[in-house]
Amino acid sequence: MSAFGSPAASNSGHNPNKSVEVVSPPGDSVSSLCFSPKANFLVATSWDNQVRCWEIARNGLTAGSVPKASISHDQPVLCSAWKDDGTTVFSGGCDKQVKMWPLLLGGQPVTVAMHDAPVKEVAWIPEMNLLATGSWDKTLKYWDTRQSNPVHTQQLPDRCYALTVLHPLMVVGTADRNLVVFNLQNPQTEFKRIVSPLKYQTRCVAAFPDKQGFLVGSIEGRVGVHHLDDAQQNKNFTFKCHRDGNDIYSVNAINFHPVHHTFATAGSDGAFNFWDKDSKQRLKAMSRCNQPIPCSAFNNDGSIFAHSVCYDWGKGAENHNPAMAKSYILLHLTQESEVKAKPRANTGRK
Repeated sequence: MSAFGSPAASNSGHNPNKSVEVVSPPGDSVSSLCFSPKANFLVATSWDNQVRCWEIARNGLTAGSVPKASISHDQPVLCSAWKDDGTTVFSGGCDKQVKMWPLLLGGQPVTVAMHDAPVKEVAWIPEMNLLATGSWDKTLKYWDTRQSNPVHTQQLPDRCYALTVLHPLMVVGTADRNLVVFNLQNPQTEFKRIVSPLKYQTRCVAAFPDKQGFLVGSIEGRVGVHHLDDAQQNKNFTFKCHRDGNDIYSVNAINFHPVHHTFATAGSDGAFNFWDKDSKQRLKAMSRCNQPIPCSAFNNDGSIFAHSVCYDWGKGAENHNPAMAKSYILLHLTQESEVKAKPRANTGRK
């Protein structure tokens, strides 16, 4: 399927959409962003080995950010997730461990999970009171954070690249285009294994809010819309995005809006767009920043879309120079017209 719309306009600056800049951003590339499910606390992990938290205050058409606290890992940090009560942050990375940081309780971080290779994904599953961790060691592990050993270790077909959880649905994207679906009511057995509908490496996955399927994004500037029900397979499709003529950019992040259930994509072209999968429409294309957008997140009511603007490692270590390219975290204050699905035309059919 062709793109929903023409490419976003290009702009040479890091903030062409006049977003609010978070103060004291990391000194190196940002690898993940996540908002507390309870309040406007934003956590960022970075290649500078740090996990940082800011308190975000929205006031009408503007917002402010106050650095709250930070912790360190021994090596670059790749992923983060909040506990559902909004008190605690989990972070994992190249030091092969996951730390639990009781941030709002004033506690110190403790190591609660270990792998044999870098930890790429982490997710808290409140319905199970367990932590899920996915690693480049080709395993997915479930942890009771009060115990030192995993509750269960699930072998994956390859390295974990992406993970999405919306109980009871969990989807793990691995190397070699595998998409492994789990029903968490029976977490020790694969529910379904799918070869990605996209021809190239998976970058991100996002479960539908109704848990009936998921989106997958890849390095080829394309998103796949996949329904799990065999009877719904005719609704599956892929579409192009984050492309500009013959230039193809990675889709680095997909986030569903928590209220309207539309979604955002962010890419290596420095753009983010808002989409409605049900009407197959692009709702809004934003101007392109002068660096990639590696990660993004909505806050709990969808009024703020946070995104980082920095090097995304897409061209390897030899093209990375933190002294030359600064990292930014920007807050886009969403408007309803950008993120709310438009009414569908009445065809007259019942």
